[in-house]
Amino acid sequence: MKLTTTKEQVLNAVLLAERITGKKESLPILSCVLLEAAGSLLVVRGTNLEAGIEVAIPGKVEAEGSAAVPAVILSQTLRSIGGDSVTFGDSEGNLSVESRGSKNLIKAIPHEEFPSLSRESKHKGFPVSREQLMHGIQSVVYAASPSMIRPELGSVYIAIEQGAITCVATDSFRLAEKKVSGAAKKESSEILVPLKHAGELLFVLERMSADEVHIAADDAQLTVSGGGVRFVSRAVDAQFPNYKEIIPRTFATEATLLKNDLAEVLRKARVFSGAESQVGFHIYPKRKIFTAIARSADIGEMSDSLDAALSGEDLDINFHIGYLADCLPSIAADSVVLGFAGAGKPLVIRPVSDQSFMYLVMPLNR
Repeated sequence: MKLTTTKEQVLNAVLLAERITGKKESLPILSCVLLEAAGSLLVVRGTNLEAGIEVAIPGKVEAEGSAAVPAVILSQTLRSIGGDSVTFGDSEGNLSVESRGSKNLIKAIPHEEFPSLSRESKHKGFPVSREQLMHGIQSVVYAASPSMIRPELGSVYIAIEQGAITCVATDSFRLAEKKVSGAAKKESSEILVPLKHAGELLFVLERMSADEVHIAADDAQLTVSGGGVRFVSRAVDAQFPNYKEIIPRTFATEATLLKNDLAEVLRKARVFSGAESQVGFHIYPKRKIFTAIARSADIGEMSDSLDAALSGEDLDINFHIGYLADCLPSIAADSVVLGFAGAGKPLVIRPVSDQSFMYLVMPLNR
C-alpha cells in the first residue's frame, strides 16, 4: 500500500472511526481502524461489532493495499505531524506514516482479522435533512433509559410518516417527542436505535459535510450515509410503547410562563432539595398563585413565586427536578405551557406556539 492524501481529511476520518472502535482487550483488532487504499480513495473503517463506520476520502493511490492499526496511536500521530499532506506506506507488514520532516512506523495487526462491515440494508431507504435528523435525536435522546433491560426503553424511536420525522424516547418516568420536517419519502417507516448508538450517530451527523443523508433500515440494522460517510448500527428488535395513549387530551390546570424563569427556579430548587431532588408546585389559578417549594433537612427550604398566566383547578403536585429541567435545552421558544392533567397524573410541557416538541413527565407520589 502506498498513497498520499491531506492530513485534515484523513485525521477527521480517523477520529470518526476511532469513536466507533471497540474497547475489548480480548479482541485487540476492534481497537484498530482499517485503512484500505483502492482506485482513487482511502477508506477508513472502524467497528465495535454492534456499530460500524466507513469514511471514504480522495487520495493519490500508487499501490493498493490494506492495514489495520490501533486507532488511538494513528490519531495521535496524525495530530502531531505538521505537514498538510500525509503519505501512508507498507513497511514489512507495518504502516509507515510520513509527512513534512516526520517519519513514523506503527505496528500493524493482520488486517484479515478485521470484521467486515454490514452492507447496505435491502430496503431502499429515503433521504432526509441531516440537520433536521440531528436536531430531532438531540431533542429526545436524554429521555431514554440508560439500561437495556427493556431494550425498547433503552432506545430512540425514529418514525417516518408523511414526509415528517418523529423522534421519541422514554424511560417510563418521562417521555420526549420531537417532530421535524425533512423526509422526502411519503411512506411510513420506523426504527429503534440503541441509546449508545444514537449517541454515536449524533457524533457522526455533527461532523458530516452533506446537507442530506440517506437512511435505510430493516429488522436487523440502520444505515445512515452521506458525504462519503456510512454509519451502520444494530437495530433493536422490540416494540416501542404506544405512547400516544398516555398523552392527556385535556388538562385540569394550565400555566404559561417564561422558560428562563422555570429554569432558574429549578436550579435553585436543586440546591435546597438536597439528595431527594424534588420540587413541589402549588398552583391556585383563582388567587393567581404559582409557587415552587423545595426543602431538605440538611440544607433548609425555599419558596419562590413565579409569574405565570394560570387557568383551571387548584393543584399541589411534586416532581423530580432533573426530569423537569432536562427538556428545557430542547425548547427554543421563550415561553412554555405546563399542562397538568391533575393530581397524580402526567404533566405535559410544550413551547408556546410550537407543536413540534412535547415532553411528558410523571409526578412523584408525595
